Amino acid sequence: MLTGFFISVLTSLLAWRSKNLSPDGALSAAVLGTIVLGLGGWAWGALLFGFFISASVLSRLFGRRKSSLDAAFSKGSQRDAGQVIANGGICGAFVLLHLLLPEAEWVWLGFAGTLAAANADTWGTELGVLSSRQPHLITSLKPVPRGTAGAVTLDGTLASLGGALLIGLLAVLVDPMPVLLDSAARVMLIALSGLVGAQMDSFFSATKQAMYYCPACEQETEHSVIHSCGTATEYKRGWRWFNNDWVNLAANLTGGLFAIIAFLAMR
Repeated sequence: MLTGFFISVLTSLLAWRSKNLSPDGALSAAVLGTIVLGLGGWAWGALLFGFFISASVLSRLFGRRKSSLDAAFSKGSQRDAGQVIANGGICGAFVLLHLLLPEAEWVWLGFAGTLAAANADTWGTELGVLSSRQPHLITSLKPVPRGTAGAVTLDGTLASLGGALLIGLLAVLVDPMPVLLDSAARVMLIALSGLVGAQMDSFFSATKQAMYYCPACEQETEHSVIHSCGTATEYKRGWRWFNNDWVNLAANLTGGLFAIIAFLAMR
């Protein structure tokens, strides 16, 4: 626990100094890292840090290239406490479940599937919005402007698969559980779980996420009160309480549950 605490605090401080995390985001990340690394161990911590590092690197590398789209999103590349909990809260729950069921491989796969979904969504978002292809709404396949909530492209979907595959490969390399499936099957199961979670993120964004409209910019946005231009926004659709953090949480949970169900069906 002490080792996990010091490593998590140090990593969170570095992420805060590099502006990848807000102050409250750094605090939440330190708590989450302590739980995952301190209670789960190095293998569980490796997956969490693999997600965090790859997501942070992509946000930093392509932040400027997608800055013109930031007006549509309520949050930028600096993750706050809500985003940390949305992307890591389910992981922490799986670690606590592992303490009760230390021999259950499905708990480990659920943990990996959750992080695969988070990484797939991050890669798909960071790289997908840079695609030159026309985005289409996931529910109707109708062409929509770049940055529209629930929009998907082939490039973004392939990027999501790449992010999920990274977690799947890392999970197999550090897998601390008894091997009930061969390595290739575990990689594909985790990668598919991540891709399913990312697609559900797009589905929730298109159907249930609270969206608003800026009359000055004539643009749909996630900003619930004041748009980035300073204009008051108007409610347009979705559940008012279901913001992007809830979308991420639901999508990551979907990835974890899919991994568990698929694994139990394959046994």
